[in-house]
Amino acid sequence: MKQKSLILSGYKNLIWETCSMSPLKKDEVLIKTIAGAISIGAELPQYNESDVTDPHPAYPRETGYESYGEVLEVGSNVTQAKVGDRVLSFYGHKDSAIVKSNKIVVVPKELDYRYALLNTLSCDAAKGVLKLNPERVSRVLVTGGGTMGTLAVHFLKKYMNVKHVDMLEPNKQRHVIPKHIGVENVFSTKEEVSEHSYDYALECSSRFAAFETLLRSMKLEGKVCILSDGNKDLFHLTEDFYAKELTIVGSSDGWNYNKHADWFFKEYQTSSFLTDIFEHEVAQENLIHCFAELHTNQISPMKVLVHYDRTV
Repeated sequence: MKQKSLILSGYKNLIWETCSMSPLKKDEVLIKTIAGAISIGAELPQYNESDVTDPHPAYPRETGYESYGEVLEVGSNVTQAKVGDRVLSFYGHKDSAIVKSNKIVVVPKELDYRYALLNTLSCDAAKGVLKLNPERVSRVLVTGGGTMGTLAVHFLKKYMNVKHVDMLEPNKQRHVIPKHIGVENVFSTKEEVSEHSYDYALECSSRFAAFETLLRSMKLEGKVCILSDGNKDLFHLTEDFYAKELTIVGSSDGWNYNKHADWFFKEYQTSSFLTDIFEHEVAQENLIHCFAELHTNQISPMKVLVHYDRTV
């Protein structure tokens, strides 16, 4: 079976490559992609070589990491999925893939696939929140109202039941979903954020100005988790970090994608509005053009949903 993969071969140079897939192993599944997503905060800096954490990128490189599809075939040792199941995986912008069975999350067929696709980043955000482990009475600040920030406040409010969560997000168009979730205050400017006010904070903006404001807002011995990739601005510690004896932890990937899905999928009835995070949709054949539009700011969605077929 042939596989088409979107490859970044150089600066702003995306191409579709076709290759033959290897025979299926006993512990693997073959998946036909139905939908995927562009995680703009992570992928656009790679596309246009603006990622400050990767000043000398190597090429070629694969793209994407959020995938939803249908199982076409399973290996003889696979028990957790069967042909016809809908699953999530992490192989990115490909029209099909062979993956290890322990790298899939089975999705109920009746569940909106747009919502299901958010499980990956929701689990990533949840890991950071769990590292902080705030109490219900804690005061928490989240900087950045993009996908990660929105999913972080969703987990804080709906799973951790934290009563007071605030957000700093300059783009007022991104205030709607956090307010729907139950965020107490969504600030547009750093001047609105009170100093010495928060027990915990999560940095989701990748912007140093937001990080600086966050540190200033912390109480003595407060704890901060950096969830953003840090690929837009370089961060450095300010006087507030030392004077307040703060603790900063990093977080990457999810805590357990299958166990997180057990909770996240059940939340659909009350959290279906999270699909509004996908502010733009594109067909597979227009994916390369979409990256060009994102680069030139012709479009600036929070997240892009990608629809797949077999015609490219």
